[in-house]
Amino acid sequence: MSEEQIRFLPYEEAVRLVAAIQEEEDLDDPDHRILTVYSRQEKEICWFDFEEVMRDAGIKSNDPDAKEKVTAYVMRHIPDWALDI
Repeated sequence: MSEEQIRFLPYEEAVRLVAAIQEEEDLDDPDHRILTVYSRQEKEICWFDFEEVMRDAGIKSNDPDAKEKVTAYVMRHIPDWALDI
């Protein structure tokens, strides 16, 4: 079985699409945090695992620039299928 490669939107296009990135509780697991991405039309676009983003973006818990780094990481990882939502 072949895996489909995820393609991401260009950063500039993601910035036009995304209105907010909200840290939220995972409804299925209260001890788990997610980052939900919302469009300018206030629709959920996609979500990211909070811990995975922090790890993959190299962000430490005491990093004063964490919010900016999380935003930059997420904006570079918005899947292209988000345009269809």
